[in-house]
Amino acid sequence: MPATGQASGAPPRRPTLRDVAARAEVSASTASLAFAGDARVAPPTRERVLAAAAELGYPGPDPLARSLRQGRSGVVGAVVGERLGYAFADPFAVATLDGLAEEVGALGSALLLLSGGEDDDRRLARVAHVPVDAVVYATCGGPADPAVDLLLRRGVPVVGIEGPRAPGVHLVDVDNRGSSADLARELVRLGHRRVAVATLPWRLDGRRGPLDAARRCAAPGYDDARLRLLGVEDVLAPSGVWECAGNQREEGALAARALLADGAGRPLPPGRRPTALVAQSDLLAVGAVLAAQELGLRVPQDVSVAGYDGIETPWLGGAVLTTVEQPAAEKGRAAGRMVAALLRGESPPDVDLPVRLRRGTTTGPPPL
Repeated sequence: MPATGQASGAPPRRPTLRDVAARAEVSASTASLAFAGDARVAPPTRERVLAAAAELGYPGPDPLARSLRQGRSGVVGAVVGERLGYAFADPFAVATLDGLAEEVGALGSALLLLSGGEDDDRRLARVAHVPVDAVVYATCGGPADPAVDLLLRRGVPVVGIEGPRAPGVHLVDVDNRGSSADLARELVRLGHRRVAVATLPWRLDGRRGPLDAARRCAAPGYDDARLRLLGVEDVLAPSGVWECAGNQREEGALAARALLADGAGRPLPPGRRPTALVAQSDLLAVGAVLAAQELGLRVPQDVSVAGYDGIETPWLGGAVLTTVEQPAAEKGRAAGRMVAALLRGESPPDVDLPVRLRRGTTTGPPPL
């Protein structure tokens, strides 16, 4: 016979949390806390609730309904600075997002990747309506992203990893300028005076080429590119600065050919050629090393190459890249912990993480 109040032939009524609570002989609120893993529920009580749910075929509280009751979506947005594919192609970005996902997952939330490479009405419309509890600029936000103001006006907490630097944005930072100056001082200590620089994109507009004063004045530049260049310039005047269109090995190779070779692709004469090249990421540095070798230049005997990040570089075989190591996964975890604090209504302080110079085999004294 059908259950009381259930019409003949009607589909069976789905069990509810109240049914589970009644079967386990606890209140509905206690049953809800048991499903949430709340420490206030004694283990025997939680086991009784879960057993009652299994007997009744109750799968657990509806996460959407729970998030609506809490006034949250259960989603944290992560803005990546280039096309979304970049988030999976750069080992440093992967490690940062992995650390962020670890902390976001502990909140019971999901991570939603958002592209930060467009400044158009369509992107701003998405930002205005996307249901997120918080947003993390995971790969260094731009200096004047209009989406930041939009998010803050919506009351969405914003965390920036090295940027954007704006009122209301909580920062996870490293000393890009000071550590790049340390790297430049190491090259000077080795005897280098003609040092070129391959920068990360100044803006995400696809431009590559010499980074001249007009370009620097026309656009403020992303913080990582701007501060790392300033750090080198605090120590010496670069013999050349090339802006890369993206953070890929291929871009590092193009930069090295532009800085080390003439228009015909022949290495510049020793007296005109930079004796060292500072790349603003390890991926760019790897491309520069491989391109230098293709030009017939030995690394480091003919040209020294240094990077920034501290990622694994299997493309270099047994060579160890001289670089600045920074904690990729810890950056993401620190940002995730900030998100958790902000969602609890706290105002966490900004975080500065340590970085360090790692001397490798790709730098040495300049050629005689």
